[in-house]
Amino acid sequence: MALIITDECINCDVCEPVCPNGAIREGERIYVIDPDRCTECVGHFNEPQCQVVCPVACIPLDIARPETRAQLLAKFERLQAAADPASA
Repeated sequence: MALIITDECINCDVCEPVCPNGAIREGERIYVIDPDRCTECVGHFNEPQCQVVCPVACIPLDIARPETRAQLLAKFERLQAAADPASA
């Protein structure tokens, strides 16, 4: 599943720079996660780095977007291929 940032977000700015996929950006009120770019850090780390650094634990799984580990890995591979023009 992609992750989601809840209203408990305090806009501390620590999650955005640790996202290896660039899935986190500043929203109108709180930070938001682009579910098309979120792989829960699969392919990069053993656990979602935004969850690791979040001081208020406001980044749960988005139950509205169920994804298997295999789907997350496929998304990671697609994102990597798009970022590397030599692989095209």
